[in-house]
Amino acid sequence: MDKILLLLIIAILNGSLIYLDTLLKEIIPISLYAETYMTMTTGANLLEDLYDIIFSFGVALMILKFLKKGFEIYVLWSDGDPDEEPLFLLTNFFRAMAVAVCFPTVYSWLGSIVEDLTDRLLSVIGQSTQYNWQVWVSALESAGLVTALFGLIFIVCFFILYFQFLMRGLEMFILRVGLPLACVGLLDNDKGVFRAYAQKFTQSMLAVVIQIALAKLGVGLMLQNHVFWGMACMMLAIRTPRFLSDFLITTGGGGGVVNNVYHSIKLVGMARKLSKAG
Repeated sequence: MDKILLLLIIAILNGSLIYLDTLLKEIIPISLYAETYMTMTTGANLLEDLYDIIFSFGVALMILKFLKKGFEIYVLWSDGDPDEEPLFLLTNFFRAMAVAVCFPTVYSWLGSIVEDLTDRLLSVIGQSTQYNWQVWVSALESAGLVTALFGLIFIVCFFILYFQFLMRGLEMFILRVGLPLACVGLLDNDKGVFRAYAQKFTQSMLAVVIQIALAKLGVGLMLQNHVFWGMACMMLAIRTPRFLSDFLITTGGGGGVVNNVYHSIKLVGMARKLSKAG
């Protein structure tokens, strides 16, 4: 029975070898530039076309929100501080427009930085993308059923991580397309939804770098017969997004607290002026 299970596991591992080298080579482009692969599939430049549509819609929302806030602050006196210079609101409006217009260029710079950082990390780790997987499978077969079972679990974790990279690429694609809508939040003094959006971008970028480094390190350790260390690296790579979320906590309600404190101080100042005048 043990021999049959061992042969079955080795057969599964041999069947997965044709995918492993290919999956390791294109992880960074898939995570950062998913539209490249979508363009190859559909024949259309999805990112530019969708970004143009969302950008025009985002600019319309910026203009409407700018007019709405200006009317409520300086005409109705129902929002914000009417004593505040209109230049502040105008500055926020142009800042939101500038971020939406310049973001594709800024993202290309950011993507280059992430790629360079990842390449340097991998050079320090000392792992290449060419591995002798067949020798590793043969070593597992000679080591027995338990070791082969750990090898199978490792490969399953590897494919799970690869699907995470695919989802990360789609996530980055959606974040990039939807950024003009998030820029509407820059019209608020607390940056509104844009603050959480930027934090999500940071978390996704860091997750890509850390997961790639851990995946390559895990593969190298596993192929050097450090089975448990290799599995630990792969499992930590899978849990990286949750691990980073403990440090990048979105403070969605902070703006409301700041505004309440600000208005309370403003009321106290008005009361003191009235008492002195009396």
